[in-house]
Amino acid sequence: MAEGFFGLLRGTSIVFDMSLTYILVALTAVVLNNATVELLTTHMRITAGYIFALGPLIFIGICDVWLELFTFKQSYAVNLFAVGVVAFGCTVQQSSFYGYTGMLPKRYTQGVMTGESTAGVVISLSRIFTKLLLPDEKGSTIIFFLISISLEFMCFILHLLVRRTHFVQYYTNKALVKNSCRNVSEPSFRYKVHHSTYGEDENTCASTENSMELQSDVTARGTYIRFDVPEFKVKSSWPNFRDMMFHRYLVLRVIWAYMLSISVTYFITLCLFPGLESEIRNCTMGEWLPILIMAVFNLSDFVGKILAAVPYEWRGINLLICSSMRVVFIPLFIMCVYPSGNPTFSHPAWPCIFSLLMGITNGYFGSVPMILASGLVVPEQRELAGNTMTVSYMTGLTLGSAVAYFAYSLASTGHNTCLYPEIYNSSLPPQL
Repeated sequence: MAEGFFGLLRGTSIVFDMSLTYILVALTAVVLNNATVELLTTHMRITAGYIFALGPLIFIGICDVWLELFTFKQSYAVNLFAVGVVAFGCTVQQSSFYGYTGMLPKRYTQGVMTGESTAGVVISLSRIFTKLLLPDEKGSTIIFFLISISLEFMCFILHLLVRRTHFVQYYTNKALVKNSCRNVSEPSFRYKVHHSTYGEDENTCASTENSMELQSDVTARGTYIRFDVPEFKVKSSWPNFRDMMFHRYLVLRVIWAYMLSISVTYFITLCLFPGLESEIRNCTMGEWLPILIMAVFNLSDFVGKILAAVPYEWRGINLLICSSMRVVFIPLFIMCVYPSGNPTFSHPAWPCIFSLLMGITNGYFGSVPMILASGLVVPEQRELAGNTMTVSYMTGLTLGSAVAYFAYSLASTGHNTCLYPEIYNSSLPPQL
């Protein structure tokens, strides 16, 4: 999307504005989502996320790209607003999915992260093919939007189907029941007349080891009198602020190193991608170079997330050290655009190689902390752990986007005359 609008709004900082808008809204959304984990159901949050994500895509695709109802300035503002709405929906959805899969076996968290990379690969390839097959910018962008909307809608339908499966319900209900059993009120003693429930599911909260009960069969029909042990009632009230903060403290104390690791990983990545990478130009390849670089990154990121499935128990501190070593990519990519007009690494192979390595390490060190963190806490805290990891993940993205704005000045201080001579000439005084 950013690449398409860069062509339509050339000469502006649209790529960076979209990136920063998305990240700032996403950070706000993930904090709000983390605060409402105990208040709103996972399905409710995911559904709301899909609605917020699909609405602006349909609106922009029809009103701006197809019908062209807006002026240049209006289009710029409307698209930034749409990016903000999409960011809110996608982040709520993404954060909820990480918490959702945190309740499942940990390999499913890796599956979600691989799915994210798959989406990036599909979108990159669709953008390449539409640009190749349809020289018309408007037509290719419309098809690009149709593909994106169709994939988003298909994912929503699949979510509705998957959440009803016995497998998913078993693990999610298991975590919810264990959590509800901790919130109990004062016991009460009494006796009741019960009917035999042989063959039915027993209450999961019951503890057969500590129960003491006297039973006396009085009829052949299975009716008996039972003197019950103290019965605990599940509280229906919402948790108070103090309890919510205490739960988060317990989770943070266990997974803090993994949180820092994923935050550092995405901070370094967002310093460079997509902003600075979209500014890398070459006289021979023209506008195809940034498209190729982004495609290489998405493909290698996909490979990195697959490699994260290789079983290896990382310690949090070791993960943090390895993630921090990726900082070497920042000066390497800066040398691909600086000095402006004659960069140190001017050959197009250099940014492609750097993007390949950065994508693999981003996919791996961005997935492993998320996969391992949820397994370090008890089942009833795994959804909260997944959401908390997403907060750290979005914090890294936000800080990285802020730094990317400073890096943008390095790429925009001069003119690249070999790509757009008409733009270069128009920026000079008429007498020259």
